[in-house]
Amino acid sequence: MLFKPSNFGPNPSTIVSILKSCKQITEISQIHGCIIKTGLDNDPFIISKLLLSSSLQDIKYAASVFKQIDNPNLFMYNCILRGFSISNNPKQAFSVFNNLRAKDGIFLDQFSFITTLKACGRELAIFNCQMIHGLALRSGHLFFINVKNTLLHVYSVCGRMFDAHNLFDESPERNDVVSWNTLMGGYLDVSKPDTVIGLFRQMRRNCLTMSVTTFLTVLLTMGEVRDSLGGESIHGHCLKLGFCFDSNLVSALIDMYAKTGNVYLGRRAFDAVVAKDVVLWNCMISKYAENGLLEESLALLRLMKVMQVKPNSTTLVSLLSACAASGAINIGLCIGNYVEEEGMPLDAVIGTALVDMYAKCGVLNKAVDVFHRMESKDVKSWTAMISGYGVHGFAQDAIRLFYQMEEEGFRPNEVTFLTVLSACSHGGLITEGTSCFEKMIQYGILPKVEHYGCIIDLFGRAGLLEEAHDLIKSLPIKGDATAWRALLSACRVYGNIELGECVKGVLVGSYNQHPTDSILLSSTYAIAGRLQDQTRMQAMEKEMLKRAGIRSVGKEDKMLKEAGYSIIEMDNEGFDLNS
Repeated sequence: MLFKPSNFGPNPSTIVSILKSCKQITEISQIHGCIIKTGLDNDPFIISKLLLSSSLQDIKYAASVFKQIDNPNLFMYNCILRGFSISNNPKQAFSVFNNLRAKDGIFLDQFSFITTLKACGRELAIFNCQMIHGLALRSGHLFFINVKNTLLHVYSVCGRMFDAHNLFDESPERNDVVSWNTLMGGYLDVSKPDTVIGLFRQMRRNCLTMSVTTFLTVLLTMGEVRDSLGGESIHGHCLKLGFCFDSNLVSALIDMYAKTGNVYLGRRAFDAVVAKDVVLWNCMISKYAENGLLEESLALLRLMKVMQVKPNSTTLVSLLSACAASGAINIGLCIGNYVEEEGMPLDAVIGTALVDMYAKCGVLNKAVDVFHRMESKDVKSWTAMISGYGVHGFAQDAIRLFYQMEEEGFRPNEVTFLTVLSACSHGGLITEGTSCFEKMIQYGILPKVEHYGCIIDLFGRAGLLEEAHDLIKSLPIKGDATAWRALLSACRVYGNIELGECVKGVLVGSYNQHPTDSILLSSTYAIAGRLQDQTRMQAMEKEMLKRAGIRSVGKEDKMLKEAGYSIIEMDNEGFDLNS
């Protein structure tokens, strides 16, 4: 027992002091027991402090204490309101609020309205919010700036910007920076950057005091609209006001410059900060990576080590993701070595990012090695490794790992099933693929178009064209054009003209026509030796390309198309591979 009655006498101030230091509900329950034993459970002051502490730790415990109080006062009600508003069951706060309203002799205060409104915001309960708005207006509490700003925030969170702006315009107090910031933030969330910029200019015209939050919102807006000049102007204002010491604001500056293609200006803002925290380092490294400047990202990571700033998983994951997307294996290997040198744990975050990077960069053996050495795994870790096996053509290994994942108690999600089905499709594993598809239903996961597309592609590759056709026709959701084109491609491979013409008809009738549809059917005719139909289809091909404004080069009725290409890295240089 952590706290014993012998540790203190029946002194309320001592009990209150100990309650403030409690960090766990088990400690609070021990104090509660001591309160009962010392006969202080009828003291409203002591019970109020008990409710205050317990409601922040365990609302169920606090509610059980509250129910035992014969005549709870306003402070006690507000403690429970606050507890529910931050709990996993915020809607319960509204029930407590209604009980408080019905209580004779107790009148609502600002705190009652604010906590209940916050609960409405978390639940997006716009009807309850509007009802409380009316109550606050009739009771006069709406004239309190904190109540008005909370209501303004809830309307913004719920996307009701018309109501939010009306509330803002009706307010006699128009100089409060929090009100302006809340309204601007709401318009940013609903993607109305012009309105945000307009409000900011209005603040400047009215010579209103601006805060760091004001400039954060405007900088995010400038980044969204890619306004480099406007962003530089805001940067200048921040410098004049001395706001560029704030880590969050500098991060917003770096983000804005990166989005407007001026990441080097973001670096200047970064370098100007004397005391940089890990969040700021992460921001600069990730923006370099997002702009394809992986060498600069790696150099900054090394500088981080020199400056004795310890990177966290966020630092490395952003870099590894960029390496995976660009195929930059050399830099990826450097980061992998860095993780080992620093003795960083191969947890579910860093380990998964390394597995994904190695697999996508073609170094499957490294991905497998990291996966087996990981100290902890989650569903994403297993999915990344299954995907790696699949894209490298090791379908059997992907299936084996999927079964192992289940045996170890991990529940696959829809992405996991998509990677498994894709592996089965490319590996021609019909039995395993259909079995995994059926397992989705067993796990209660509703298949999406992409999952059906994999099964249709699997049937098509195996020559089970009629089965694929029956499946796509029976979909509970409308199949997309990709699934139909996969079936049309299979018809070309197996020379099934009748079904190919049927599929082409569906594509023409239900989807936007694409030149590849005619090309696939034309090839099907050629394989079957129906040259007249092939010629007719090629003529249609040319006409469609012409209508689409695509220039084609014809030579003896053979269409020439632009070659695609892929990029790989060799000796720090990118090489394109014509495909």
